[in-house]
Amino acid sequence: FIHSFSSPAPYPSVSDWWSTVSLYTDQTGSNISQTITLSNEFHDFKYSHGKHLTRLSIQSIIKNSVSLSPYRKPLPLNYENGLYLVLTSSDVQVQEFCRAVCGFHYFTFPSVVGVTVPYAWIRYSGTQCPGMCAYPFAWDKYSGVAPPHGSIMGAPNGDAGVDGMISVIAHELAEVSSNPLINAWYAGDDPTAPIEIGDLCVGVYGSGGGGGYLGEVEKDLRGNGYNLNGVKGRKFLVQWVWSHVRRRCFGPNALD
Repeated sequence: FIHSFSSPAPYPSVSDWWSTVSLYTDQTGSNISQTITLSNEFHDFKYSHGKHLTRLSIQSIIKNSVSLSPYRKPLPLNYENGLYLVLTSSDVQVQEFCRAVCGFHYFTFPSVVGVTVPYAWIRYSGTQCPGMCAYPFAWDKYSGVAPPHGSIMGAPNGDAGVDGMISVIAHELAEVSSNPLINAWYAGDDPTAPIEIGDLCVGVYGSGGGGGYLGEVEKDLRGNGYNLNGVKGRKFLVQWVWSHVRRRCFGPNALD
């Protein structure tokens, strides 16, 4: 999915979706980059900060990943045009997950990491609260209500947790890019609780979406829903974002 941001794919593609985000400017007034490059990955197999994380300990994980070690190459510490994604596995608990959020973005504190750099956290939701964070590929069977008619569909890549996670990754990438230090684009009057370009379009994946209806999306040969094409024939279902040019939620699969 990450490689699809900067690689050609059939329309509507992931890079087409990102073109709406790239029309925004960051806190310096510069347009957001049209390309995203995956620089490197760091795997914390030993759970260096345990399996119960706070928002602050997420920053400590980033610090660990960019620190020199005799056993591995550190991630680059790029505070000019870099950002960091922290993805946690199904057995890791993170503060407020399920109760309030499926992911979040913020920026690191120099006292923890050494510099200020934007980051986002997203968790695998295949085993915990999938009805909230892996929707529309899962539904909370304990909610007491039936899902909206026609809203639950198969995951295009065969894993409801990962496919749901991808949409959250897209949501957070859009927001951390358009409002990296909580001083760029957001709606509302409270910068401590900004309403950002992903928040305005939660649950909307196609034309006519809203109110529990996903909108018009494509179906693959197995009947699984998608609205974006990626590299190597991959397909993804990713929520729309707010277009400040069109003044509405928008995605490249829009029918109008």
